[in-house]
Amino acid sequence: MKIALIQTNPVIGDFARNSDAVLRWTAAARAAGCRLAVFPELTLSGYPPQDLLERSDFINAHDRHLLSMVEKITDIAIVIGAIEQRSGSGKPLYNSALFIDDGKVKACARKQLLPTYDVFDETRYFEPGGESAVVCLDGERFGLTVCEDIWFEGRGYRIDPVRNMLAAETGKPDFLINISASPYHHGKISERNAVFSSLCRRNRLPLLYVNQVGGQDSLIFDGRSMALDPDGGIVAAAPGFQEAMIIVDSNNWQPAPGLDLPEDSIATVFEALTLGVRDYLHKTGFKTAVIGLSGGIDSALTAAVACRALGPENVLTVSLPSPYTSQASIDDAQALAANLNCGHETISIGPAMDAYQKTLSPFFQGLAEDVTEQNIQARIRGNLLMALSNKFGHLLLSTGNKSEMAVGYCTLYGDMSGGLAVLSDVPKQMVYELARWLNSKEEIIPERIITRPPSAELKPDQLDQDDLPPYEILDPILQAYLEEHASIDVICARGYERKTVEDIVRRIRVNEYKRRQAATGLKVTTKAFGQGRRYPIVHNFRE
Repeated sequence: MKIALIQTNPVIGDFARNSDAVLRWTAAARAAGCRLAVFPELTLSGYPPQDLLERSDFINAHDRHLLSMVEKITDIAIVIGAIEQRSGSGKPLYNSALFIDDGKVKACARKQLLPTYDVFDETRYFEPGGESAVVCLDGERFGLTVCEDIWFEGRGYRIDPVRNMLAAETGKPDFLINISASPYHHGKISERNAVFSSLCRRNRLPLLYVNQVGGQDSLIFDGRSMALDPDGGIVAAAPGFQEAMIIVDSNNWQPAPGLDLPEDSIATVFEALTLGVRDYLHKTGFKTAVIGLSGGIDSALTAAVACRALGPENVLTVSLPSPYTSQASIDDAQALAANLNCGHETISIGPAMDAYQKTLSPFFQGLAEDVTEQNIQARIRGNLLMALSNKFGHLLLSTGNKSEMAVGYCTLYGDMSGGLAVLSDVPKQMVYELARWLNSKEEIIPERIITRPPSAELKPDQLDQDDLPPYEILDPILQAYLEEHASIDVICARGYERKTVEDIVRRIRVNEYKRRQAATGLKVTTKAFGQGRRYPIVHNFRE
């Protein structure tokens, strides 16, 4: 049996668009001779719909479009993720995989393992399902599962849906199907491959996996749908970060010629950021972006991502020099814009700084300059960039990286201004790695931007390392504390100075209020600042 694995990029709540996409892809699968087409988790609503699931009008609109779509599916069967209403005690909804054939829903599998870690909060909306479903189609039997139900291993769940399915009286299926909405982070591809390979070997069954693709707020879904043989080897794989359809034959679990196996690389991070920017703007109705270009590496990389995502003709970069800005920064910003072939303007903030100084001088008289004056510069820039955003309809992209966000090395209503924080989950050392990868074929980011010591240039001869540890020390400590949840003692045991570690942890704690007011950021690590990290602003816990 020929089976189409179809990874779609839905827009949450756009039921007409999403159902039309299903019908269009189904027609393509039918034309290719497929008997079955498989779509991702919650295809019709998009994932994750969050508290929209609490609105009856949202559920009713979903059900109307589902009924209309089901009636139009003929001469081919599909598996698709959908919301399913239920009655009785517990939550009012299931997260289900529907098997549709001959214009009717013939079977369903309800998601049993509802994740509540990191960005997930499914028990808020859904009731866990009961028994798994084994479906028969043209004499072949497949076990139907939803996303987390095949991630039992190592997650601490009390039930194993796949094992229970295989132990049921329905008997062992010929292969497994899993529909998913699994967000990307750097390292997820290897993790996913290992889990799926182990599942196949343990149960001696092939697996067909179909994943959502696209950007949704902070989340990025990479697709990379695939088929694995009973030995856990990948025999077919869809490309990452784009809608696609691949076709497999259930009678032939052999690798396709020229198979490009998915793997983690720094290039996938760049692809993820590009997709995240493109979908965030386009799904919210923006077509163009504006970026403050400082001559530093963070804004340079942000501009490069934006130009790749939107096209350089839709990106405006703006240099906003102060009396402290070096000529090298001004020249490098211009050179970068020329390399990217995007729009570029220069607005000096010197006159605005003078106006602020004159206005505040009666209050600041006799007081030494400090971080206050530095923050005023950043806020002038933020105001000017927001004015350009408002006047011309550009979305302002903020450029701060994860290392800065973690320790509060950023200015509220200044460089934090914007509608999307592109690099807020990218540590500084990864910023450099991405820049070098981007330049590996041709110089896009001027080399001096990469090699110069990083500086905010808000006072004479300022360097980041005046206020922060070197990034080769800062970033590993941040990863240990934020992503591994390691204690201060554990981090110090790795050879880091206790005073440094304690200061970094203190900065993380006291700057929670800043991060709460930051623009939405794109998630590319295992723990981003956003909905997956929930710490109180006010607390007195000390290690």
